[in-house]
Amino acid sequence: MAKIAQGAMYRGSVHDFPEFDANQDAEALYTAMKGFGSDKESILELITSRSNKQRQEICQSYKSLYGKDLIADLKYELTGKFERLIVNLMRPLAYCDAKEIKDAISGIGTDEKCLIEILASRTNEQMHQLVAAYKDAYERDLESDIIGDTSGHFQKMLVVLLQGTRENDDVVSEDLVQQDVQDLYEAGELKWGTDEAQFIYILGNRSKQHLRLVFDEYLKTTGKPIEASIRGELSGDFEKLMLAVVKCIRSTPEYFAERLFKAMKGLGTRDNTLIRIMVSRSELDMLDIREIFRTKYEKSLYSMIKNDTSGEYKKALLKLCGGDDDAAGQFFPEAAQVAYQMWELSAVSRVELKGTVCAANDFNPDADAKALRKAMKGIGTDEDTIIDIITHRSNAQRQQIRQTFKSHFGRDLMADLKSEISGDLARLILGLMMPPAHYDAKQLKKAMEGAGTDEKALIEILATRTNAEIRAINEAYKEDYHKSLEDALSSDTSGHFKRILISLATGNREEGGEDRDQAREDAQVAAEILEIADTPSGDKTSLETRFMTVLCTRSYPHLRRVFQEFIKMTNYDIEHVIKKEMSGDVKDAFVAIVQSVKNKPLFFADKLYKSMKGAGTDEKTLTRVMVSRSEIDLLNVRREFIEKYDKSLHQAIEGDTSGDFMKALLALCGGED
Repeated sequence: MAKIAQGAMYRGSVHDFPEFDANQDAEALYTAMKGFGSDKESILELITSRSNKQRQEICQSYKSLYGKDLIADLKYELTGKFERLIVNLMRPLAYCDAKEIKDAISGIGTDEKCLIEILASRTNEQMHQLVAAYKDAYERDLESDIIGDTSGHFQKMLVVLLQGTRENDDVVSEDLVQQDVQDLYEAGELKWGTDEAQFIYILGNRSKQHLRLVFDEYLKTTGKPIEASIRGELSGDFEKLMLAVVKCIRSTPEYFAERLFKAMKGLGTRDNTLIRIMVSRSELDMLDIREIFRTKYEKSLYSMIKNDTSGEYKKALLKLCGGDDDAAGQFFPEAAQVAYQMWELSAVSRVELKGTVCAANDFNPDADAKALRKAMKGIGTDEDTIIDIITHRSNAQRQQIRQTFKSHFGRDLMADLKSEISGDLARLILGLMMPPAHYDAKQLKKAMEGAGTDEKALIEILATRTNAEIRAINEAYKEDYHKSLEDALSSDTSGHFKRILISLATGNREEGGEDRDQAREDAQVAAEILEIADTPSGDKTSLETRFMTVLCTRSYPHLRRVFQEFIKMTNYDIEHVIKKEMSGDVKDAFVAIVQSVKNKPLFFADKLYKSMKGAGTDEKTLTRVMVSRSEIDLLNVRREFIEKYDKSLHQAIEGDTSGDFMKALLALCGGED
């Protein structure tokens, strides 16, 4: 049996107001609402500056002084979203949750997202208070009302969560962890159909610390995260509920950061969600939510609220937010650690990397060569056959097809394909037909030829390839272009950026594990060069060289330890400091290295998303990533894509491309998540 240490305390953005006087505040609110119109500024300033407990005392004093209900007066004086926010702040938190659930199940239809958010995220104590508040406010039994408004496994899991009987975190049995992993595996992946009862029992009752260990062991045992199994085995609202439970088990602040981002991204704002979360988390973990929000979405929660809302409603939300994390000095030690753990848990070293394209069974290069010849012979071209064969063969098999094609027909398959297909489809198919190292060499050559340089392509390739891949690229470049890659980079780039690229292009990154003492030294170098160390030492030129050496030559496991030591030393995430303190191509190169070390599939998921978002599509980047990752980790990239952007890569490709190019990309994508 293993004893588990207690976790960090929740940290809210709203605290008890010093020298609080309930009568004085009640009088101030009465004055703000007296006469024609109301002083909304005074109302929001006062209410957002008091804790929920103090607000309840103000309500009592208001009734004693004026014989009136404060919430009723606020409802009368205020309107719209601002009114909903202020009124919610005035209710005890359990009653606020009770009102949200009552609204979610009243009338025609059910707001399942609201039910999921509240019931998946509340602690045992909060759940018991919610049930009691619902009974007190509506003289109804919450469990009965939920049963009456939901059905199936979704209903069963909601009822289990509603009991508030999740086990405590103090003791975890290693034997029980292994048993639960086996039970979940047998209930889903190994079973024809799914035993939903096992998922409900284990995810609905086990302690958070126990389940975190279960998720880790599940990944080691099955080669896939528990979320992937849930998506594959469950469906509908039940699937969404179970994914929310898993997210809250892993990190409740991260779950709410994601909910807030989705409430404000795109056209329109989901104000009910925004209000509910800002009210309910303001005295619990808002600072952790803010830090994770900044880390995950590369912008502060404060700035997103500021850009997405208006008027007194905006002012009140910003007060609850408590500060702008893009401003100097806004950082939080405990939250920085949470942010580090967030990406460390998903680091690729703990995940089996899988591509979407593998060697075809019953492979017959003769038959494939003949089918391709037939597809290109005569008038017109059978693109469907070309796509089907080439996207469903491994690269090694494609090389066999090329050789067989030449032996049978005395023709160069690549030349024939070039003459028969064109545009984006041609770039994709021809890229797939090249050996990976020669494909990367060609992409690097194209990035450096002509007027201007495609620095993003240079960074993407050199910052993400393994030593073996880099060495193969060097050989391919020399063979194809009769010039060394290092000479080409030297001719086409300059300064620190050139030094970084040449260092990466040597393919000499260390391949061992971590060295904790060295990691602390490396973190100190990073802190000094990024100008946040307490005691800088050494000249800047020497520090710059050492910093480049750290990022370009240390092993991935060692760099993960360096990043953690950097957080412990400075309370900052190194990626964000680089983005703030550096600029241009040097910044982009270092950020790419850091992101690749943290989670390479997520790095490529971001590249794919950015290539398809907004007006127009960056087909070159889209093609390069899909070709280069299809046999390495595109399945992992797909999982990161849907996790971060709430839509599948398949859907994004379908919505942003067309015709045969789309068909070929979807074939490489390998399926709909």
